[in-house]
Amino acid sequence: MRADIDLEATLGRMVEVLRPLAARATFMIGIHTGGVWVAEQLHRRLGLTEALGSLDISFYRDDFTRIGVNPEVQTSHLPVSVDDRHVILVDDVLHTGRTIRAALNEIFDYGRPASIILAALIERDGRELPIEAQVVGAHMTLAKNQHLKLLGPQPLTLAIQEIGA
Repeated sequence: MRADIDLEATLGRMVEVLRPLAARATFMIGIHTGGVWVAEQLHRRLGLTEALGSLDISFYRDDFTRIGVNPEVQTSHLPVSVDDRHVILVDDVLHTGRTIRAALNEIFDYGRPASIILAALIERDGRELPIEAQVVGAHMTLAKNQHLKLLGPQPLTLAIQEIGA
């Protein structure tokens, strides 16, 4: 089932909020896989010239021992140092907060940024950790048995999947 959200307009709103933040010579990092797709769109629309970074947080997850390795593990790529940099961390869906916690742990393994701004395309209910995005494209309320999946990269679309149905 497709989610009824205009992603073009949502990305446009995010760009307007991010534009003054990006003026600080910011380094943008997307979280694999959907977060990288969103970050690519934001990066291009903001006209950022520094290369886009990407993180695969598979080995940083707190449920790694229960779920095992994601069969599509990719390497993280940070083309510049994060030390003393203003970072925009981008994810597709902010739900429990556990993915962001893992991403923060990985970023700090690379260095100590001056600041980190979290941008999420979609924020949904069900937070388990005290993590909040400063830039949110849209908010959604879903049932506990529903999962939101970003499909892409071209075109980006959102799908709602029923879990255990």
